[in-house]
Amino acid sequence: MAELALSPPLEALQRQLAHPFANPRLLEQALTHRSFSSDHYERLEFLGDSVLNLAISTLLYEQLASLPEGDLSRTRANLVKQETLVTVAKGLGLSAVLRLGEGELKSGGRQRPSILADAVEAIIGAVYLDAGFDSAAQLVRRLFKGIEINPTMVAMGKDAKTALQEWLQGRRMGLPQYRVAETTGAAHQQMFAVVCEVIETGHTELGRGPSRRAAEQAAAALMLQHLKEHPQR
Repeated sequence: MAELALSPPLEALQRQLAHPFANPRLLEQALTHRSFSSDHYERLEFLGDSVLNLAISTLLYEQLASLPEGDLSRTRANLVKQETLVTVAKGLGLSAVLRLGEGELKSGGRQRPSILADAVEAIIGAVYLDAGFDSAAQLVRRLFKGIEINPTMVAMGKDAKTALQEWLQGRRMGLPQYRVAETTGAAHQQMFAVVCEVIETGHTELGRGPSRRAAEQAAAALMLQHLKEHPQR
C-alpha cells in the first residue's frame, strides 16, 4: 500500500509536533471530525485523553514534589481542561487543518472549543499508536512547555469531576467511572449523555451536554449532590 503523502499544511504541523509519523494516516485521522468522515478522530481522542492524564500526572509528580494528592489532582484538572487544550490547539494552528463537514463549517466548527480540545487529545492518541507511550508523553511535555505550572494553580476553582474525585478519595472509595451512553443530533449539533458510576455504592447518574467533557461534568455534579444528600451508613 502506498504511503500517504501529507499535504503541505499537515507537513508543517508534523514539524511543529516534532514527531515524524511512521503512519501519517493517523495524523490525518486525528484532524477528521465525524461530520467529515466515518473514519474520524473520536477513538483516537479516547486514547489521547488517558495518555494526556498520565503524562501530566507524571510531569506534576516530578515538578511539584511538595504537593499532596488533592492539590496535584486540582492542578492536573486545570491543565487538562478544555480551556487549556484550546490554548494548545491555537498555538498549533489546528483550526486551519481540521477536516469538517459542510454543516460544521457553516456553524463555526473551526473555532468550536470542544472540537479544538478533542483534536489535541486525538493527536496525542495518534502519536501513542504510532510510536508508543514515551513518544506521546514527550509530545505532551512539548505542547505544555509554554503553559505555566506552579502550586498557585491549586487556588483555582474545582470542577465537578475533581470535587467528586476528592470527596470519594477522602472516604477511601475508588474513582468514579464514566461512559458515554448516547450521542444524538446532527454532527455539528451533537448532544452527549454520559453515565457516572460509583462502584462501591452501585449508584449511577446521567449527565448531558454539548460535548463529552460537559456531559461528564454534569454527571459528576449530580453524583456529588446525591452522595452528599444520601451519605453511606
